[in-house]
Amino acid sequence: MAFALVAMVFNSVAAILQADAAGQARRTRAILARPRFIAGLGMDLLAWTCTVLALGYLPVFAVQATLAGSIAMTALYARFYKDEWLRPVHRMGIVASILGLILVASSAGEDRVAPRTGEGGTALVLLGALAALLLISVALRKVSRPWPSAIVAGLGLGGGAVAVRAMHVSEGNVFVGLLTEPLVYVLIGMWATGLYNYARALRLGDVSTVTALFMVTEVVVPGIVGIALLGDTIRDGWYVPMVLGLLLAVYGVSILARRKSEKRTPARVH
Repeated sequence: MAFALVAMVFNSVAAILQADAAGQARRTRAILARPRFIAGLGMDLLAWTCTVLALGYLPVFAVQATLAGSIAMTALYARFYKDEWLRPVHRMGIVASILGLILVASSAGEDRVAPRTGEGGTALVLLGALAALLLISVALRKVSRPWPSAIVAGLGLGGGAVAVRAMHVSEGNVFVGLLTEPLVYVLIGMWATGLYNYARALRLGDVSTVTALFMVTEVVVPGIVGIALLGDTIRDGWYVPMVLGLLLAVYGVSILARRKSEKRTPARVH
């Protein structure tokens, strides 16, 4: 959990740096080359390292939901530093998302059962998901709203977390084991797809809304996949709170998906 919390802080700093880079460019490719975006990638790498360590001990749900604390941190940054105005209904959406993810994280069990599919089956599922996300990314190039790209980004980076949990590298030569592990290449593809769509979403929207959409998707969908395929469990008696958390998170996302970026209008002096 300590690694997950540190990863959350790194993720928040990365989101802020990348949002600043997005505000200085009009094309997604230009954003990817900005020094602040590259610095954000460095923070992402540190966050990813801590996430991998956390995933060795905790279910996908618990780790990803902890990372979603970035929603609150980026919302505060957007409000007080970028002066982005949040209407009460959008604040309620952010709070609902955070409360929902707290319930989801709390419902994660500590035990794991045998995976419901073999390593090869999980790799095929993730490979198919990666192909679908790549096709959707191409289709979204003409879409001007930020929320589709933010959701695809969450699916991409969340899919990378699932790939990490599903990997089985031999204890002998680790380097050779990584080169021959199909899920390593799926992870790289998921990571690249997620980052591209996250940069695009930041170019089209504001950091608080994009991060909330991105993080809720990154938690909910991979968490369900972890339960369905990887043997992650839910604590006894916590099925109802988990479902309630999912509903709250989806409710918050549905509000934020309709939001347009707004700046606070300064009061006129008469």
